[in-house]
Amino acid sequence: MKKTFLLLFTLFTASFAAMAITDGQTYEPVNGIKIVNQWIFDRVHSGTNYTNNDICNQRARTATMDQGIIYVARSEERAVIIGTDTISQSIIHRFSAADGSQLEDLPLYLDGAPYGRFLGVASIGKDSFHHIWVAPMTSTVQQYVPVYLVDTETGELTLVVELDKGDAPQRTDYLDVIGDITLEQAECNIMTVSGSTADPGFPTLYRMHADQGGDWEGGFDGDPYMDVINFYPETKTGFSLAPVIKMIEGPDEESRYSGEMFYIDCFDTAPVIYDFSGSVIDSFEDTDPELWPKAAPNGCIEFKLEDRDFLVYVTSDMNGNGHGCQANICELGEGQSLGGMTKYWKIPADSMGKVNDSGLRVHCFAVEYGVDDEGFEEVTLLTFKAYNGMAVYKIGRNVGGVEPQPVVKGDVNGDGEVNIADVNAIIDLILTGKSTAAGDLNGDGEVNIADINTVIDLILKG
Repeated sequence: MKKTFLLLFTLFTASFAAMAITDGQTYEPVNGIKIVNQWIFDRVHSGTNYTNNDICNQRARTATMDQGIIYVARSEERAVIIGTDTISQSIIHRFSAADGSQLEDLPLYLDGAPYGRFLGVASIGKDSFHHIWVAPMTSTVQQYVPVYLVDTETGELTLVVELDKGDAPQRTDYLDVIGDITLEQAECNIMTVSGSTADPGFPTLYRMHADQGGDWEGGFDGDPYMDVINFYPETKTGFSLAPVIKMIEGPDEESRYSGEMFYIDCFDTAPVIYDFSGSVIDSFEDTDPELWPKAAPNGCIEFKLEDRDFLVYVTSDMNGNGHGCQANICELGEGQSLGGMTKYWKIPADSMGKVNDSGLRVHCFAVEYGVDDEGFEEVTLLTFKAYNGMAVYKIGRNVGGVEPQPVVKGDVNGDGEVNIADVNAIIDLILTGKSTAAGDLNGDGEVNIADINTVIDLILKG
């Protein structure tokens, strides 16, 4: 009876995701700009509320944010039986960007049937006009990369275009879209990068382009692919594991969605800026060595604030020394140079987690712009690392947030208290083979019976 009660109590308390938790850090203003964590949902701060959530899965790989909603794409989540077939339907999990509360899930359908392609939503993003899109991972035997528009009301997918790999069909993982994917309000460019599980990788970029109201064609003067002609470091000859691409908005209306320059972030280097010809335009060559990524991560995004240009890039993945799944926020140097960057902050200052995600490496960022009640510009930034967590930060001259809450030792489930529910939470971690920083109470790198004894001691001491 007692065991049954404890298990029921665990299930009851686990249903309340403690989204109001912050990273508990105070970040000093830099050049008049502040940053405040709005909320965090991760292994380090949220305990089993995060690890028991459906987004804590190695196939929930990417996320984006648009109009106050966070979209987390998870491939092959729900088993659906149709006749004699079982379809592993992909799902988009949704959260409020304002407070992290979980919203209604969005099951995905293609041609009216559950969408169940292998790693069918490996990549999710938004275009420049509030359209959400998804795309699958493709292998070397797949000639085309389908890109789908998502109906965020019904979950129905509409095929927008298939990126043709031409005579160079290599693996692709993560895409980027700039402009209007529906072609109603602007041109659109879609890009991805070939990848390989072994060095030296491949030098191939894939791109499709369409003018406003026009037809899709190969994005390199009519060709669908192009090989990069130089790299940084110069010893590289290709892109290996799951590289990430991010197109940069042009400086004026004519070039805003042209995608003529773009970042490529590969796991064995730092972000590099290329142009349309495949040439290196800028790199971390002249950047302070302290700003270099430390451990094989992929992911970056630019944003603007008060006519200043900023770069956000991941500094360490789950293998990071000391901390993991963190990002630097830097102001770009004169002429938007990487070499002259000034570091503002590292977020979260105390990490989101260091649990191996099967080597995905991709780290997602998204930004939205707004103004506060006094008319000051502010940026909302999402940082998301598969299998480790996500958080939202506000950046601006006059931003504020919820009062930072200290992490309470023994609060394994992240509800702000230390009680019998935390004993059950540790038992759950042991039985499922999962691990969280909050559960490793004695700091030996494992979650085991010793941690149960520790939390019981904490409860008894009050």
